[in-house]
Amino acid sequence: MLNTSSILTNALRAGVVIPAFNIPYLPMVEPVIRAVADQDSFALIAVARPEWMKFEAKSMAAVAEEFGRWNNPSHVRLHLDHVPVIDEDGQQVDYLAIIGEALALGFGSVMVDGSRLPLAENIRATAAAAELAHAAGRPIEAELGAVLGHEAGPLPPYEELFASGKGFTDIEEARRFVTETDCDWLSVAIGNIHGAIAAGARDQKKVEARLNLERLDALYAATQIPLVLHGGSGVKRESVLGAIKHGIAKINVGTEIRQAYEVAFRASGVAAGQQATYDRTVWVLRDHLAVAGSRKLVAA
Repeated sequence: MLNTSSILTNALRAGVVIPAFNIPYLPMVEPVIRAVADQDSFALIAVARPEWMKFEAKSMAAVAEEFGRWNNPSHVRLHLDHVPVIDEDGQQVDYLAIIGEALALGFGSVMVDGSRLPLAENIRATAAAAELAHAAGRPIEAELGAVLGHEAGPLPPYEELFASGKGFTDIEEARRFVTETDCDWLSVAIGNIHGAIAAGARDQKKVEARLNLERLDALYAATQIPLVLHGGSGVKRESVLGAIKHGIAKINVGTEIRQAYEVAFRASGVAAGQQATYDRTVWVLRDHLAVAGSRKLVAA
């Protein structure tokens, strides 16, 4: 059975992408895994700290237990998404303890997010987390640049953000960062934004984002490792498909399936929420990312 690191490397070489579906509600795990298997795709089942702190994923252990009930190793692996060093509320996080717990629970890959820190501090924090993950034989994802959206309050106008390049990952910083941290994958900011997690904004439709593919090309040339696109929901399809050909090997999908679950759940309960999650996951795999049938390219 291939490990997650090999699977992402295979995706990069094949010019396809591994979606990582974020799980803010435990009943979403089963329909996502079923949809991935039915589409003969490969995906990561991911949980981030905000999903057990601000939603109803409960804990890493709860997600790992639910994943274990439905695991289909031919099609999915378990991934720990965003563990911030400083969180969206400005609080210091015991990130090494969280990552250590995830490794003990059997997560196949982990992520540390020091992107709110100055560069040198981000490098130090990420290097420490990478040492921990690599000692357990797991790959680690890091983040450089500002993928906005999780903070409280409204974003600046999107077109203003894109035109200014504010928060975009710096090419020379990325080159240094990857060399000094030994991270395996790098989440980059090239116009993508996260879905809102603040209580009053969760139901809002995401801004239709686009991506600076020229910047992405330069980042891949500088780093030569699989790059990751966070905030994949709502990005224009042509931008997403272009990014997959220019170094993006993993794309996070959260808002797209979360909102589908929430709307159906509020109207008709858990079973309806699960069906809506399944249907939207199929759409993401088959129609948006065009990765139906791709399992044999990355995980066979």
